Amino acid sequence: MSKQVTKKKEPNKNKSVNRILRIAWISFFSGIFLLIFLFYAISAGWLGFMPSFEELENPKSNLASEIYSADQVLLGKYFIENRSNVHFDELSPNVVQALVATEDARFYEHSGIDLRALLRVAKGVLLRQHAGGGSTITQQLAKNLFPRGKVSKLGVVFQKLKEWVIATKLEYNYTKDEILAMYLNTVTFGSNSYGIKTAAKTYFGKLPSALNRQEASMLIGMLRAPSYYNPIRNHKRALKRREVVLAQQLKYKFITKDEYDSIRVLPLDMSHYRRIDHKDGLAAYFREYLRLYMKKWCSTHTKTDGSNYNLYRDGLKIYTTINSKMQRYAEEAVKEHLGNDLQPAFFKHWKNKKRYPNAPFYRVSKKERQRIINSAIKRSPRYYWMNVRHIPQDSILKTFNEPVRMRVFSWKGDKDTIMTPMDSILYYKYFLQTGVLAVEPNTGYMRAYVGGIDYHYFQYDHVMVGKRQVGSTFKPFVYASAMQELGYTPCTKVPNIPVTFTMPKGQPDYTPKNADKDREGEMVTLRWALANSVNYISAFLIKRVKPAKVIELARKMGVTSPIDPVPAICLGTPSLSVYEMTGATDTYANKGIYQKPIFLTRIEDKNGNTIETFKSKATDALDARTAYLMLSLMKGVVTSGTGIRLKYKYKFKNPIAGKTGTTDNNSDGWFMGLTPDLVTGIWVGAEDRSVHFRSTHLGQGANMALPIWALFMKKVYADSTLNISQGDFEMPASLKGVDLDCEKADSKDSTNNSTNEVFGY
Repeated sequence: MSKQVTKKKEPNKNKSVNRILRIAWISFFSGIFLLIFLFYAISAGWLGFMPSFEELENPKSNLASEIYSADQVLLGKYFIENRSNVHFDELSPNVVQALVATEDARFYEHSGIDLRALLRVAKGVLLRQHAGGGSTITQQLAKNLFPRGKVSKLGVVFQKLKEWVIATKLEYNYTKDEILAMYLNTVTFGSNSYGIKTAAKTYFGKLPSALNRQEASMLIGMLRAPSYYNPIRNHKRALKRREVVLAQQLKYKFITKDEYDSIRVLPLDMSHYRRIDHKDGLAAYFREYLRLYMKKWCSTHTKTDGSNYNLYRDGLKIYTTINSKMQRYAEEAVKEHLGNDLQPAFFKHWKNKKRYPNAPFYRVSKKERQRIINSAIKRSPRYYWMNVRHIPQDSILKTFNEPVRMRVFSWKGDKDTIMTPMDSILYYKYFLQTGVLAVEPNTGYMRAYVGGIDYHYFQYDHVMVGKRQVGSTFKPFVYASAMQELGYTPCTKVPNIPVTFTMPKGQPDYTPKNADKDREGEMVTLRWALANSVNYISAFLIKRVKPAKVIELARKMGVTSPIDPVPAICLGTPSLSVYEMTGATDTYANKGIYQKPIFLTRIEDKNGNTIETFKSKATDALDARTAYLMLSLMKGVVTSGTGIRLKYKYKFKNPIAGKTGTTDNNSDGWFMGLTPDLVTGIWVGAEDRSVHFRSTHLGQGANMALPIWALFMKKVYADSTLNISQGDFEMPASLKGVDLDCEKADSKDSTNNSTNEVFGY
């Protein structure tokens, strides 16, 4: 009976099994069909945004714009995300192997989706075991290029499917090597480093092609959690993570056991780590001026889609005229002179607080001193942010007298200290500032640009923005006008006597004074007069050519700042920028042609297409004869005048033309140095004109500014790769055979009256 029952039940059991199998197959094929349908629907964009082929070709990632020197050195970047792209052939094999071994071992076998990895993940979910991730490098790239944003749980499923579709498109349109490079360009490594190129530079000071095995392993290991495995903040974690990446490379036979054992114990060398900051690096002042210029440029230039360029997102390549070596030499010269000599001398000069209670302010009342301090308070970031929050003025001012921890500038390195904000304001008032600009005469290319002593702490630009009285460096305009208009030569003799100007009704007559009586009442040559910066002679010349004529010439030579047409300009009362003075002085070395100084040669888009090129504008300002005669005059400044220390102290033997300048009370020291290939203008002074040396011996341009030129040019001449000539200026044919040797006429040429360069006496 039992046998009969069993036989009756077998058909029902088979039917149940068949039904289950049928449902399973239907479900499987329905799932496959649904998956195919979803793939098609997503690819067609029926279920939301789907990137086109053009968007895959040009993903909208934020690319840093890069600034290059004339000698192809990366000076800096402008960015929201500090990202620069690389091609696959710019990657070290160590990077590629570490990435594939750690993130996607079957990368070269699948077509964007690794089914084996997905099955492993599914099995892990069913068994409630961690089985690793299932995303391929291509899928991760899809997510990086087109981020998910905030979506619901169901939306995450559709987004994941969308990433699969994008991954297959990427695999279809790009090679494996291109996908790897694209992925490494889109990932972040912390420390404001986006992409492998920036990360290699930030952490190791290298290009990606130069990364060794341990460096590449550390960077790839950081991808899981850049902050958690940051080698600067979390050194031990970074070491352990690097070991995991090395173990993966051993597992997949990219390295041997011996290599693994030797590399895993190596220490992390982070000595080259440097977080990229726009305030750091070469030419910080120049880069900030360029940034402001480029923002305006972007607002007036459009891309093919009609939108304006974005300096921080569009990956522009900005090629400048700056030479990185000259820039470094100029910055080193500033540090060497100001940091080692002039600033210590200035501190020593004002150390007697009992005798000079208003130090470093000189000859100012207590009321004026307080006005200067109050002005500095209101310009400070502390005051600005407290005022924005509507904190009462009394409360704001109270905080300026409360000691706080702060880091302050010093020439020996930043100092951590405790002082009141009020004391820090006074501390910074003591520091002497500078502006240095070196320009190539025949092209107008700016080769070095130092706008101050440290951009972190002093962000005012003393090259393009700041304007100070120029003192005796203005006198060459007067002499050039006289020689061009009156036919004078360097050997022309004029009387060294007082000259009086009749002023408009109600004003007293004006008679400039010399600093001393040397050769007073004698007939002296123009060469001797300019070499010793004699005020009587400048007054004599401007009275004959008239102030308006001198201003007219200055305008032709690139000076745009306001200048009053008064006799006093012959002594240097106008306030001009280093940029204006250097460009104008260039004219003498360029045969009378004013070549407007420029700082850009071209701008390219992220694909290397040239958007715009730049050339200097030339203007005939002086005839070549007068320009050379001025060079002859200014050579006398160096051979026997106020710039003679270039010969006896710094041992220069090549032909140099120059002009020193010192303003009233020694507030401003200038030096303009000219050679056939490079003209350099230098200003030195404090932020406030009431802060200065008390003596002309220390405060004259020959002591404050000239040494920077000497130290700079010593380095330039020593670098043979710069090819800067030490030869003489080219004499025009019209002057060949003309005697320009005034030594016989000037028996006292050897006199070095440097104090005569001061105006106002």
